[in-house]
Amino acid sequence: MKKFVNDVDQLLVEALQGLQAAHSDLLELHLDPNYVTRKQPAKKKVALISGGGSGHEPLHCGLIGKGMLDAACPGQVFTSPTPDQMLAAAQAVDNGQGVLFIVKNYAGDVMNFQMAAEMMDRPCATVLVNDDVAVERSQHTTGRRGVAGTLIVEKLVGAAAEAGASLEQCKALGDRVNSRTASMGVALTSCTVPAAGRPTFDIGDGEMEFGVGIHGEPGRRRGPMKPARELVDDLLAAILADLKPERGSEVLLHVNGFGGTPLVELYLLYHCAQKVLEREGIRIGRSLVGNYTTALEMAGASLTVTQFDGEMKSLWDAPVHTAALRW
Repeated sequence: MKKFVNDVDQLLVEALQGLQAAHSDLLELHLDPNYVTRKQPAKKKVALISGGGSGHEPLHCGLIGKGMLDAACPGQVFTSPTPDQMLAAAQAVDNGQGVLFIVKNYAGDVMNFQMAAEMMDRPCATVLVNDDVAVERSQHTTGRRGVAGTLIVEKLVGAAAEAGASLEQCKALGDRVNSRTASMGVALTSCTVPAAGRPTFDIGDGEMEFGVGIHGEPGRRRGPMKPARELVDDLLAAILADLKPERGSEVLLHVNGFGGTPLVELYLLYHCAQKVLEREGIRIGRSLVGNYTTALEMAGASLTVTQFDGEMKSLWDAPVHTAALRW
């Protein structure tokens, strides 16, 4: 295993210290328990908190700032944060307008965020993200997994909260965005969790894992490599079968890398996806390409499609200033 590590047990803390130092104008780091907040307190607004295991950067800590999250709780690599992290983060950023937890549908995340919500002595609500159409059940989730669509929820709800939407409005919007978002991914290699010291799964040079999760867990099937256009056909067939968009619909297309895929290949996938959507009479209104919901150094990518409406398009265009996204 080749990784930049001093001490495996200190990897997360040292990485968080580097994150805070690199973006000291945006972020403030809190240790014991570990959580990250906006540097400058937001005006009175609903506080948005997310989190999950580390190894998916820039999700979630890289999405803290104006127009997105107010705090994030990083767990150890691929391990859920604890309820005390979530409770401490909520208490730090709540300013009287309520707290909204945005939670990926993985068993540990769901359980621990629920425990934190039960310990809250202030108004709170939860949006559960389950955009992955690859599986209905797995050993890691109850129902569909929450994957790259989480970023879409955080951006749109973050813009609404920044504009003064109430807790009830933010919760309703988050649920609506989630219901109109579908994702599926494919892996070409495994990744290596530093504490484990070996690849999470074995895969041949001529194989790919179709429908993989963001921790490397299996999806629909393993099969031989195929040209990018054929792979995109398969991914979008599953996504469009789930969303059932009408011809003439407008969507956001997000091509996400898992950490080890270069941008030249991600843009190739976008090109292929654009052709498929055009053929189906679906217009791409907005797009996002890059490594945003990663799985350490895993080579692979996912496609996410969100059916836009007028409000969502306006919220997507709203200003955002985070370590990973700025416009």
